[in-house]
Amino acid sequence: APAEKPASKGTPVKAPIVGTFYASSSPDAPPYVKVGDTVTAGQVLCIIEAMKLMNEIEAEQGGIIREILVKNAEPVEYGQTLFIIE
Repeated sequence: APAEKPASKGTPVKAPIVGTFYASSSPDAPPYVKVGDTVTAGQVLCIIEAMKLMNEIEAEQGGIIREILVKNAEPVEYGQTLFIIE
């Protein structure tokens, strides 16, 4: 199987912009979501910082977070899968 294919079935949440991934609102805040969390549509999953703007990335659908495929403060590319929601 190709390495970039996520292990879980489910819906990928992809980065809508290029930037830096942040799992929480500040370094000492808990992450917005963890693997196994149930989320609802419109819930904030993470922040992507681009050009000093903090862009809240929201779930497009409800479900359970099956995978988080990036680490805090990692750079992300446009279209990169961030989460798998099932």
